[in-house]
Amino acid sequence: MFQFMQKNVEKMSINYSPNFDLAKRSALDIKYIIFHYTGMKSEEGAIKRLINYHSKVSCHYFIKKNGEIIKMVPDLYVAWHAGISSWKKDKFLNSNSIGIEISNPGYEHGYCNFTSKQVKSIIILSKKLKKKYRIKKENILGHSDIAPLRKMDPGERFPWKLLFKNNICHWHNLSEEHCKRLRKIKLIDSKKFYKLLFKFGYKSTNKSNEKTKIFKNFQRRFRPQIISSTVDQESYAILKSLIYQS
Repeated sequence: MFQFMQKNVEKMSINYSPNFDLAKRSALDIKYIIFHYTGMKSEEGAIKRLINYHSKVSCHYFIKKNGEIIKMVPDLYVAWHAGISSWKKDKFLNSNSIGIEISNPGYEHGYCNFTSKQVKSIIILSKKLKKKYRIKKENILGHSDIAPLRKMDPGERFPWKLLFKNNICHWHNLSEEHCKRLRKIKLIDSKKFYKLLFKFGYKSTNKSNEKTKIFKNFQRRFRPQIISSTVDQESYAILKSLIYQS
């Protein structure tokens, strides 16, 4: 099955989008992979939008529900997928990232699990791009990481932990038992959590409502079992684990 899927990736279909910068970039400029879900009712509608000049949005790769991969913008051109975004000191990440859109209706239209065929294609394509452009594990991110005040995709159903097991992305090293023990214990001083969170890479802010949005996206990424507004000891322990591994 793996060989079959890998063969499909190598023979991916092409449906080019006109929505990209005309100036070509160097392979050395590519530093990030950013995952998105389409957030639209139909897969066909999402593809049409991404290739429509008037939409002003695009991606490098589109993964259909059946696992088929469509190439929409060549890697060395800047696709318009990230928008206003930041991670650590980098801003407007279109210029140094590859965007991967995955067909899923999203929160507004009945968010659902990604299909097993999609997950296989995500793993194979990610490994290929990560190796080709020497992308660091900590630079493989979701749209909700780089634009946490605007976006929630790819959401808590995205298989981040499985990607970690395939040596693709970042994950914490805490056991499930340890996490459960800390899960319901409120962190007394949330200021130290947010200080670390902004050091880790998320957008920095002093507004409490914005902090909560960012915290929820952190949970969607690294603690998908529970998404709450209250900073707890588990979230703090996970964050410390991630930072000390970096």
